[in-house]
Amino acid sequence: MARAPLLQLSDISLTFGGDPIFDDLDLVVQPGDRVALVGRNGSGKSTLLKVMAGLVEPDQGARVIPPGVSVGYMEQDPDLSGFATLGDFAMSTLDPSEAYRVEMAAEGLKFDPATPVSGASGGERRRAALAKLMAEAPELMLLDEPTNHLDIEAIAWLERTLAETRAAYVLISHDRAFLRALTRATLWIDRGQVRRQETGFDGFEAWRDKIWDEEDQARHKLNRKIKAEARWAVEGISARRKRNQGRVRALQGLREERANMIRRQGTAGMALDSGQKSGKRVIEATGISKSFGDRVILNEFSLRVLRGDRVAFVGPNGAGKTTLLKMLTGELAPDTGTVQLGTNLQMAVFDQNRSKLDPDQSLWDSLTNDPDMRVSGQSDQVMVRGTPKHVVGYLKDFLFDEAQARAPVRSLSGGEKARLLLARIMARESNLLVLDEPTNDLDVETLDLLQELLGDYDGTVLLVSHDRDFLDRVATTTIAMEGDGRATIYAGGWSDYRAQRGEGAKQQAAERAKTAAPKPKAKPQKSDGGLSFTEKHRLEKLPQVIARLEAEIAKLETLLSDPTLFTKEPLKFKKGSEALIERQEALAEAEEEWLVLEEKAAG
Repeated sequence: MARAPLLQLSDISLTFGGDPIFDDLDLVVQPGDRVALVGRNGSGKSTLLKVMAGLVEPDQGARVIPPGVSVGYMEQDPDLSGFATLGDFAMSTLDPSEAYRVEMAAEGLKFDPATPVSGASGGERRRAALAKLMAEAPELMLLDEPTNHLDIEAIAWLERTLAETRAAYVLISHDRAFLRALTRATLWIDRGQVRRQETGFDGFEAWRDKIWDEEDQARHKLNRKIKAEARWAVEGISARRKRNQGRVRALQGLREERANMIRRQGTAGMALDSGQKSGKRVIEATGISKSFGDRVILNEFSLRVLRGDRVAFVGPNGAGKTTLLKMLTGELAPDTGTVQLGTNLQMAVFDQNRSKLDPDQSLWDSLTNDPDMRVSGQSDQVMVRGTPKHVVGYLKDFLFDEAQARAPVRSLSGGEKARLLLARIMARESNLLVLDEPTNDLDVETLDLLQELLGDYDGTVLLVSHDRDFLDRVATTTIAMEGDGRATIYAGGWSDYRAQRGEGAKQQAAERAKTAAPKPKAKPQKSDGGLSFTEKHRLEKLPQVIARLEAEIAKLETLLSDPTLFTKEPLKFKKGSEALIERQEALAEAEEEWLVLEEKAAG
C-alpha cells in the first residue's frame, strides 16, 4: 500500500515585488526521499525551503502536511534570544530525558552546549540549530547549507548520520561531495521553474546541460522559422489577400513567443590577472612555531612554497589553519623561526569572515571606495586590472543587476557576498592569492568557473577549505593541521591526502569491527568478487557504523550507571534504557551483517 506524501505543494505562486520567483509550482516529498535542491545563487532555493517549512506564505496555492507528520527546518540565522546557553536552545523543544540526543549531536558537530549565547559565534549558533534539528529527529528535515561553518570531521559525521537516518530530507549545499554521497533525487530551480529528476546530484550537471541544449535548439529553430516567415511577409504579401492575414498573425505570435522566452542567466564574467611574475621562491618558512598561552598552535614547522604551487590547508576548526596562513603571509609573526617572502609579490586576500565588506555600504560604494579600485575624479568608474570600467558594468560581470547596485551589502545572500568579495580581489593584479573559505555559499556554476580560473592562474594559491571536491580539483599540496601543534605536508589534494594517511586508520576500524563481531573462519585467500557494488560499499561503511554505535552505547551506559537516576528522573532513565536497547540491537545487526558480507567477500 502506497504511503501518503510527507509534504505537498500545489499551484504555488510567489512574487516579491518583481518577476515571479515561482509560478504554478507543484511539488511532493515522499517518505524516504533524499533530495538535493540546486539552482543559481538568488534563484529562490532558500525561499522555497521556507515555503516548504511554512515560514513564507505564498501568494497563492496550498501547502499540505498530513496530520502527525513532523517537519523540521534548520535556520540559517536562528533566534537564540531568551536562552542562556546553546544547549538550552537546542533542548528547547525536547523532553529533559532526551538531553543525550543533543549531547551526541553536539559531540559530532563539535560545539559545547554550555557555551553562553552571548559569546557564541555565528558558526556556533548555526551548529546549535543543526544539533537541535538532528536531536528532534523529524520525519522530514529541511536543511539549508548545513555544512557551512563545519570542519571536515564534522561534515563527515553529519554525512554518516544522514546516510543512516530513516527520515526524508531536502538539502541545499554547495558541497558537491556531500550532495553526491547523500541524494537520490534532484530538484532544480531555474528561472522560476522547478524540475525534478529521480537521480541524485551526481547526475545533475549532465541533466542540466541536456535541458539547456534542448532549449538552445528550440530557440534556434524558432529564430529560423521567424526569419523565413518575415521574408515571406516582405516578399509575398503584396496582394494583401485575405487568406494570408492568418499567416501574418501567426508570425506576430512567433515573435511574441520568442520575446516571452526567459533567457537563462549566464556565468559570471570573472577573470584573474597574475600581472608580473613573482620570484621563483614565494615563501620560505623555517622552524616556525606559535602558541597562545598554554595552547600550542604550531610546533617546529618548515615549508617552501614555489611559484605556481596550490597549497591547501585542512583540519578541524580551531586547529590553526588561518593562524598558519597569517604567519606565512607576514600578517602574524611566529614565536620562533623565520618566514621569508619572495620578491615582486602582489597579494590578494579573500577572508572567510567577509570583513572587507561594510554591510551598511551599497554595492556601488563598496567598489568605488576601495582604494585599489578608485578612479580619480570618476565616481562611477572602477579600476579593473589597470583599465577603468563603469561600476554597473563590472557588477554585471558578477551577475548583479543594475537595481542591486545601490542596495546595501547586508541585503545580499551569502553567495552574493562571496561574489562581491571576489569582484574586489579580481579587480587587481595579483600573483599570490590567499583564499580562506572561498567556496561557502557559491553555486555550482560559479564554483566550476572559479576552479577553472585557478587552474589557468599563473600565480600561487594558498587555500583554506572544507570542500573536499574543490580541494581535489585545485590543490597540488595539502597541509593537514592535526592538532597539538602538528602540521604534516602531503602531495596532492584531499583524496590524495586521505589515500596517503587513511589506509592505516581504515585498517584499524576494520580490526575494531572484527574484534566486536564473531570471527569468520580463516580463508587462504580473500576476494570481493562475490559482492555487488552496493554490498562492497556497505562492507566498507560498516566499521564506521559499528564504531559509532559502540560510542553511543558507552555514553548511554555511563548515563544509566548513575544509581540515583531511576528515582530522581524516572522518565530520563526510561528513555535512556530504551535508547540503549535500540542501539544494542542495531549493533548486533550491524555485526551480523558485517560477518555475512565478510564471509561472502572471502568466497
